[in-house]
Amino acid sequence: MSRRFHQLDVFSAVPLKGNPLAVVHAADGLDDATMAAFARWTNLSETTFLLPPTEPGADYRVRIFTPVAELPFAGHPTLGSCWAWLAAGGVPRDAGGVVQQCGVGLVRIRRDGTRLAFAAPPRRRTGALDEVLLATIARGLGVARSELLRHEWVDNGPGWCAVMLRSGAAVRALQPDWAALGELKVGVVAPQTDGEDTAFEVRAFFGGGGFEDPVTGSLNASLAQWLIGAGLAPDRYVAAQGHALGRAGRVHVQREGEAIWVGGDVVACITGEVVL
Repeated sequence: MSRRFHQLDVFSAVPLKGNPLAVVHAADGLDDATMAAFARWTNLSETTFLLPPTEPGADYRVRIFTPVAELPFAGHPTLGSCWAWLAAGGVPRDAGGVVQQCGVGLVRIRRDGTRLAFAAPPRRRTGALDEVLLATIARGLGVARSELLRHEWVDNGPGWCAVMLRSGAAVRALQPDWAALGELKVGVVAPQTDGEDTAFEVRAFFGGGGFEDPVTGSLNASLAQWLIGAGLAPDRYVAAQGHALGRAGRVHVQREGEAIWVGGDVVACITGEVVL
């Protein structure tokens, strides 16, 4: 059966500079095995499948697959899936925003000027990392334990833990030892030096898969909850991610009341149909 298909670049207004996402529209009727097989075939960090909602109040439902597993939530698939749903003629129930149904429940999305932004879901795990884990992370990142200035569990579904280095330059210089990282999913953040056009530099390492994610919405969402909540970041800032991979991702963060909104641009790279 032929289905509408988009391949998008998220967290960038310029094609090939963000994080790619494959989106299959009208995916009802596809079984789990087919979805997983197509995600392996695209070989992108995530592939999503748009479905009718099953929860009251949701505008659409999305399932999010990596090449190896299904995720309950991820940031760039949320923004990209919403963009694709709107581009295909989706009309939200509420003119004030879109409500996405996914594995973590309902996620609010709004238009933020030319961008889309999602409300960061609550973290499932918080608190400091223990010293055994910090020693493993330091080995995996190839730095001394003393260079990990701050640390926190920032898990909102994927399992993120995070550490802070001294500078954006130090983050960009990291050369991870994938074997040493083991199965950890580690986010690294640091404040930029003067003269940079962003407030923070971010990198995201998936130890189990042995790869770096270009631009990561879920990590930036939970980092923002940690950094703003701890007084380490202002209520509004922009983070850079993807430099080491030749990307120029920009993640726009804003706190409004109790909500933290994580936004970015989306641009279409491929539009067509896929036979599944």
